[in-house]
Amino acid sequence: MALYENKITLKGFIGKDAESFATKQQKTFVVVSLATKSGYKDKQKEEWVNHTEWHRIVVFGKPADYAKNLKKGDYVEIEGELRSTEFDAEVGEGKKKTTVKRRGWEIRASIVKKLAQPASGGYPDAEPITEDDAA
Repeated sequence: MALYENKITLKGFIGKDAESFATKQQKTFVVVSLATKSGYKDKQKEEWVNHTEWHRIVVFGKPADYAKNLKKGDYVEIEGELRSTEFDAEVGEGKKKTTVKRRGWEIRASIVKKLAQPASGGYPDAEPITEDDAA
């Protein structure tokens, strides 16, 4: 049994075509925007309330060769680990401007699988992401 584990699995829809980049050492990596949805039924209104969460996925190595071909609307499963980065951000204006520490989150994917499109049914959290949902 592992003492520590940082593992995440997400299923969702690609928000825009995958983008390829190169590091200073000319290693290729791919960035993908992944949308996941969750929802619940509002008992008072008798309707579903959905929430879309956007995830930044970064893929290196062999999985990046596969991920670079992903297109907006593809249904995928991503496995990897959650990573954070800390950066300085300026807030305020004029004399009230100050620098604060911010944290960004991304998934470093080790496995990328394209899945068959789910059948539409009575599950609002399984509906594809629409243009209106896109950030």
